[in-house]
Amino acid sequence: MSPTLRGILLKVTAVSIFTVMMALIKETSAEVPTGQQVFYRAFFTLLVVVGWLSARGGFRSALLTSNIKGHLWRSTAGAAAMSLRFFALGVLTFPEVAALGFTTPLILTLLAAIMLGEVVRLFRLTTVALGFVGVLIVLWPSLNLNGDRSTYELFGAIAIIGSASLAALAQIFVRRLVATESTAQIVFYLSFFITVLSLGSIPFGWVVPSFEANVMLIIAGLIGGVGQICLTAAYRNAPASVVAPFDYSSMLLAIAIGYFWFAETPTLWTIAGAIVIILSGVVIIWREQILKGRRNTPDGSLQ
Repeated sequence: MSPTLRGILLKVTAVSIFTVMMALIKETSAEVPTGQQVFYRAFFTLLVVVGWLSARGGFRSALLTSNIKGHLWRSTAGAAAMSLRFFALGVLTFPEVAALGFTTPLILTLLAAIMLGEVVRLFRLTTVALGFVGVLIVLWPSLNLNGDRSTYELFGAIAIIGSASLAALAQIFVRRLVATESTAQIVFYLSFFITVLSLGSIPFGWVVPSFEANVMLIIAGLIGGVGQICLTAAYRNAPASVVAPFDYSSMLLAIAIGYFWFAETPTLWTIAGAIVIILSGVVIIWREQILKGRRNTPDGSLQ
């Protein structure tokens, strides 16, 4: 098997794992507070990451960092993004959360221009604008324009857009971190700091989960760690320009999980909007590779 094909298979495996992980989080949303879900997700992922790094002999080097403040900023943005996404999972349908989560590359394009001084030409601006048209299509029912959605669902839609924005901001921080930090350092400190930060939600109400919820949350954290390793390996085997578009393969799985697991049938608004958002994201990835060459570093994100 060629490295490129291996990279693609690892990326599809990673996004599939993250999609199943999100389903487990959604299943526990009615019982477990968001902050507690974030703790389970980060802590058990941390255990997997530590085991992985130790097996590779890289755990000690992962602890040695010259930019602890950079890791903390990146992790704070990641923790906030995760919290908003987990909240949205308890409010919106599974396909809606998946579709709106794809706005991260669109927002990243704008933030890269503002914060990193990257040149964004008319073509990409037009593509970003088209992507946000797709967002409006998905959100149309939640905006109460047809009167069949609650205000609470509108808050959920705002939360997932906020999550995508913070995830994009976190990737900006990662682009700065990769100048001095390794992937092992970025992944370790992300899991570590999110675990610590999530403990700050204890005063807002943690619960003793049922046995079933405990098992699902532990599995979510553990497979999230496995997904993180697969994601890192995917970018090690193939160029980012090749594997990045396979993020969107999770939309089909999200629709299937929503239908068979949660009895949620995606609306035409969601499907149409998702198609527009995905096309915009793919075009942006393609255009960036033409203009800047291949960026072959993983984003270090914690899904």
